[in-house]
Amino acid sequence: MTKKYPGTTIEVLAMQKGSSRVLFDGIFAAGGITLSQVSNMTGLEPYLIQNWVKRKFVSSPVKKLYSRQQFARIIIINMLRESLQIESICNLIQIIGGEVDNDFDDLIKDNELYHRYCDMICDGEIDASDKSAVLEAALNAADGFKEKNPAEKQKLVRILQIMFYAHTAAKLRDSAKELLSTLQ
Repeated sequence: MTKKYPGTTIEVLAMQKGSSRVLFDGIFAAGGITLSQVSNMTGLEPYLIQNWVKRKFVSSPVKKLYSRQQFARIIIINMLRESLQIESICNLIQIIGGEVDNDFDDLIKDNELYHRYCDMICDGEIDASDKSAVLEAALNAADGFKEKNPAEKQKLVRILQIMFYAHTAAKLRDSAKELLSTLQ
């Protein structure tokens, strides 16, 4: 049975710690990626991605190429948009990732946030009803984060928890829709 990297259409047999980093290294080996590549890898229509850029949810591509940071932000938004409003998602990312057009105010880069989330969920199923298990998984994913003060690491842990619950809610909604379709 194959899985998909969260927020993408990219299938994998099994996710392992660090595998999303390897994936990004392959995708960005030649530099940036085009809008059509982003669209193919996310399942999003190009006009929607362009709208997100226009609305400043994602920074503008340089020479029509999207960077690792932009791609990560797009897939995080895509992963969470079924459960949270897009403005809430962008505010969530901004808490730790700073302003969309300013890399210097980031506590953590968008692609690093995404990789840590993928590492958090790759160890198997986390019981969403067990808050302590979710917290432990988020704490493990935050290991090695170089914070300037302890509150920053706590923000990262909290954001990873929120991402987990929102992503899980979307997956559960999809399962309910799938079951519902079998009744009709």
